[in-house]
Amino acid sequence: MPHLHLEYTRNLAGLDPEKLLLKLNHALMASGQFANEVDIKARAIQLDHFRVGIGLGERGFVYVRLAILAGRSSEIKQKLSADLLAALREGIALPPGVDVQLGVDIVDMDRDAYVKWRGRADVAG
Repeated sequence: MPHLHLEYTRNLAGLDPEKLLLKLNHALMASGQFANEVDIKARAIQLDHFRVGIGLGERGFVYVRLAILAGRSSEIKQKLSADLLAALREGIALPPGVDVQLGVDIVDMDRDAYVKWRGRADVAG
């Protein structure tokens, strides 16, 4: 926890998902809400098939969904959303002629149902 899901449309030439994920992870750590950087799991998915509205113009979007354990206040979630949106705005170069929408959503994970395990297999040498 937390789990960050980044979706972006294929027409956003120049978007570097690795760099953007790192920028978003830094924003999460800077928030002070997460104790250990290794707990942040972030992934990016490029959307090859998408549609924005019904117009004919070139359009695209970048969407972040952050899943965190339930219990944080609305104010904290609003701050996390604002911080992630700021990181998106800084981390994306808008391509000319493309109307781009950026969005962030925070969702609560059920504390009673969430489990995780972490391990490491050492290589015998």
